[in-house]
Amino acid sequence: VLEGADMVFIAAGMGGGTGTGAAPIVAETAREMGALTVGVVTQPFAFEGRRRMKHAEEGIARLKDKVDTLITIPNDRLLIICDEHVTMEAGFRMADDILRQGVQSIAELVTVAGEINLDFADIKAVMSNAGPAWMAIGSGSGENRAIEAAEEAIQSPLLDVSLEGARGVIFNITGGSDLTINEVHQASEVISQVVDPEANIIFGMVTDMKMENEVKLTIIATGFPAGDGSINMADAEAMTAEVGDLDIPPFLRHHPAARRRVRGNVAATGMD
Repeated sequence: VLEGADMVFIAAGMGGGTGTGAAPIVAETAREMGALTVGVVTQPFAFEGRRRMKHAEEGIARLKDKVDTLITIPNDRLLIICDEHVTMEAGFRMADDILRQGVQSIAELVTVAGEINLDFADIKAVMSNAGPAWMAIGSGSGENRAIEAAEEAIQSPLLDVSLEGARGVIFNITGGSDLTINEVHQASEVISQVVDPEANIIFGMVTDMKMENEVKLTIIATGFPAGDGSINMADAEAMTAEVGDLDIPPFLRHHPAARRRVRGNVAATGMD
């Protein structure tokens, strides 16, 4: 499966036996074979208990030394965008969907052709040996759609790492044939105000004729000045008490559980 792959994704739900134990082993093998190795993992809900959370933290600590880049998504963030009536099954299904969205968004940066293409070298420049990473998707429509998309991505409630201070940034903007160069500039300006002033910013642009009057923006950021990109048990428990009116990111609005509250060669392996 891994032989010949330029890029390998390790998608896992941490805290159990399979993902927590196997993810570092698979990642180590992939890197030894020369692949750019990206981990996209979720941490347990706080209600799953301290033992499982501790096991997840230990697994993430082992994994981060085996991958080039690690994106960590705490499941408790889903509680912010779901209402109190979401079932257990739906909650865990949403967590799995977050992993899929993360892998798909990064993979599409190099597999979908655009007017301004991002190639594997661009991805590697930002993600190789990068450590903790930040990834989010935003969308917008109407007159200020590019600015809205960038701001929505930056304010994503799903990630536990701030974009502030990032020194490596990739953003890809997708829109219809009416997407203008000024709108690309507007999105870039929003991002530039948050990241390190000397950040290496690489962008791509894709035209999708089905997205007239709409814009989708994917951001990946690395090179943070401090922090390991993970969240501990105390933070997780604190998050369960958060109550807010955060908007659900559009890329999740299709999910039934979320709707209740809504206003190169690539290989991937997934584990629970």
